[in-house]
Amino acid sequence: MRVDTARAVAVDWVRERMRADPSVEGALFSGSTVGLPDDAELPVWSDVDVLLVRDSPGVKVGKFVHRGVLLEVSSVTWAEVGEPEDVLGSWVFAPMFRTDGVIADPSGRLAAVRRRVATGFADPVWVRRRCAGVRRRIEDGLRVLDAGAPLAEQVLAWVFPTSLVAVWPAVAGLVDPTVRRRYVRASEVLAGHGFGGRYPQLLAAVDGGGVGAGRVREHLAGLAVVFDEVARLPREGFAFGADLAVAGRPVVFDGGAALVAAGRHREAMFWVVVTYARCLVVLGAVAPERERALRPGLVAVLADLQVVSAADRRRRADAVLASLPGWQSVVDAIVARAVAG
Repeated sequence: MRVDTARAVAVDWVRERMRADPSVEGALFSGSTVGLPDDAELPVWSDVDVLLVRDSPGVKVGKFVHRGVLLEVSSVTWAEVGEPEDVLGSWVFAPMFRTDGVIADPSGRLAAVRRRVATGFADPVWVRRRCAGVRRRIEDGLRVLDAGAPLAEQVLAWVFPTSLVAVWPAVAGLVDPTVRRRYVRASEVLAGHGFGGRYPQLLAAVDGGGVGAGRVREHLAGLAVVFDEVARLPREGFAFGADLAVAGRPVVFDGGAALVAAGRHREAMFWVVVTYARCLVVLGAVAPERERALRPGLVAVLADLQVVSAADRRRRADAVLASLPGWQSVVDAIVARAVAG
């Protein structure tokens, strides 16, 4: 399906939602489709992300298929969006407003943010501020890892801040860092700015040096069993619960298989470990006996990544923290080149 066709379906859904729910005061596209040309093909494993804006917090609608399009709908408040300058300094929100991704805006507030971000997005002051925000998130996440938390929670607390090192050069290069494919984006940005030789170090920070394609396929097969079990369970209250729904299955497995087929099996392991850990977090809360029974699958993934123990993850985190000054030099150089144009 073409991107413009998928977007049109999303727009129709938003209009229907706003008619039924007056608390929705605006909407915009977010995620990987932002900035894609209308005639681009949307892979079957990609969803169309939509952000609903409200005055007060709302429940995340989730991931679902609507008229043949996989939508992922989330909510945010006006306070969370902030003023235009807040958005310009946010590596999370700024990419959503750099192009005309506003779907509905009765008050005109989103348009005002959009105009300010569009004109200032590449200003080096704001680019550096967004990059500084990424570095702070890495440091804040990796400095304190709770070795007493359940295993799956420990893994998520380690892997996401670690993966933000891949987000950092993407933000510097004015590229939207998507969640699942952030390592692919990082490799492209680093190569494009003459730092391709640094990418193996970046990838090794999460996978310890590499897992073969065959082994990644084995982990995907094992994860499928766990995923399908969790998809049948209640997941309310989990921020990532929608990602574990039946509708989200192609994102994980078709998308993962595509990465492996493209020779990006090491990059695929990032989302394998994330999804495995998320599944076990849900099981630990709603079916503890099944979490214990299925935990060896996650342990096998961690063994291949060489981070089985809390001490292993602490050492890997410390190595990442020690590498940040070197990455700062790379990021600064990318910013200088990107804003120069």
